Amino acid sequence: MSGVRLLVGTRKGAFVLTADGKREKWDVSGPHFAGWEVYHVKGSPADPNRLYASQTSGWFGQIIQRSDDGGKSWTQPGTPPGERTTPEGAPKAESNKFVYDTSAETGKPLTTHQFYDGTQHPWEFKRVWHLEPSLSDPDTVYAGVEDAALFRSKDGGKNWKELSGLRGHGTGPNWQPGAGGMCLHTIVLDPTNPKRIYVAISAAGAFRSDDNGETWKPINRGLKSQYIPSPEAEVGHCVHRIAMHRAKPGVLFMQKHWDVMRSDNAGDSWQEISGNLPTDFGFPIDVHAHEPETVYVVPIKSDSEHFPPDGKLRVYRSRTGGNEWEALTKGLPQRDCYVNVLRDAMAVDSLDKCGVYFGTTGGQVYGSADAGDTWAPVVRDLPAVLSVEVQTLP
Repeated sequence: MSGVRLLVGTRKGAFVLTADGKREKWDVSGPHFAGWEVYHVKGSPADPNRLYASQTSGWFGQIIQRSDDGGKSWTQPGTPPGERTTPEGAPKAESNKFVYDTSAETGKPLTTHQFYDGTQHPWEFKRVWHLEPSLSDPDTVYAGVEDAALFRSKDGGKNWKELSGLRGHGTGPNWQPGAGGMCLHTIVLDPTNPKRIYVAISAAGAFRSDDNGETWKPINRGLKSQYIPSPEAEVGHCVHRIAMHRAKPGVLFMQKHWDVMRSDNAGDSWQEISGNLPTDFGFPIDVHAHEPETVYVVPIKSDSEHFPPDGKLRVYRSRTGGNEWEALTKGLPQRDCYVNVLRDAMAVDSLDKCGVYFGTTGGQVYGSADAGDTWAPVVRDLPAVLSVEVQTLP
């Protein structure tokens, strides 16, 4: 029977949860990297044993961890296992940012905490928000960072190179941070076109590359945002998350700062599909594994009140690609619930009856083995959940 592995990043470490295909009983492993913020953990679609994790500390800076055995053990790529916990020359904190020497004179090889190839001036960023392994090569992985930039490693995380065409785009000087910072938090790879990459930046908007990351195009036409009077503005929109179904890669779904949006032409234009949602503010959005027009969101009250409307935790599902939404509540708390669900904290598995999972800032991870009809806690009382990813195991 197939199984499922949930990869959960939290404020105080990472957790690996596993179950068989019934998804009724879960084994919990962790915390891995206890005490560290783990913004994102994700597995390679090309190798179920290969995992990557973004481990961050205000004292030691940013480290990328890799597992080659499904999370049982971890190493920093390029570092002999057990040699050191913190890389030599770890970046120092200045105003809560990590400063990296990128000059060619250092002669140091790139390690897990050095994301630069010697061609840039010294630059700083706070953390790696999102890791996106290649769909076909377990050694290729992308990293989105704050302040917004995109990097790629082709050797399992040992060496990294910035895809500088994004940060060098002509609109770059107009990018502004959202409430959570100016973070590149979403990376979507097109399964039918290996040269096509989508990213989303808060609060700049969405961008697409059709040449493997060399050049980039803003794809924000149709987005409407407060304080941006021009409907033709190329950038400035606060995009929270983008989702795609593999069977229809030209169709994108977006949860924006306000509004749930849809594009049927690879992001060239967008239309609102918020419909009858109780509020169109939220962070995560995802698509059913087998139904390209079935979409999930978790509305919260507003951009200043990050909790469910009326204190009722509800996932909303549309089976029509948007506009018509139904509340999914069975098994979820329907009173006095004031948690949030962050942008990377929802995922779906690909079993015959699609499983849906999400984690909360209250430390609960909920799962549904019937596409959202009913829910049950997978685990409770974790640190605040930052991300949830899922792997379907053979």
